[in-house]
Amino acid sequence: MGATVIGEDGVIDPAKRHLPWLSGPSPSAAVPAPAAVTLGVQVMDAGRPGARVVGIQVPGPGHAAGLVRGDVLLVFGTTRIDTAADLARAVARARPGSEVRLTVRHRGGGYQQLTVVPAVIT
Repeated sequence: MGATVIGEDGVIDPAKRHLPWLSGPSPSAAVPAPAAVTLGVQVMDAGRPGARVVGIQVPGPGHAAGLVRGDVLLVFGTTRIDTAADLARAVARARPGSEVRLTVRHRGGGYQQLTVVPAVIT
């Protein structure tokens, strides 16, 4: 049994008002979201500039580049990394398969330039 509601703007379909997905495109018409680019690492804020690596997907782009747990990523390409969110934004803008230079501070204090190839991991 249905109901028709007449409001100031005319006829209102209560099902569409309270079940908004009824007015959207059908699931078959939905466009899939683009695959996310990744380095295959989990990072957190380093407490000072940088994003500290706390986990690495093996195999994965970060592992292949030589990143290890405890490394702090300071520069991704030409983007300075102050926080984990900065790294996430920089990686999201990267093209899969393109080489990117990283500046990394190792746990022991040494600095190194690495080359990583961001990828789509499924």
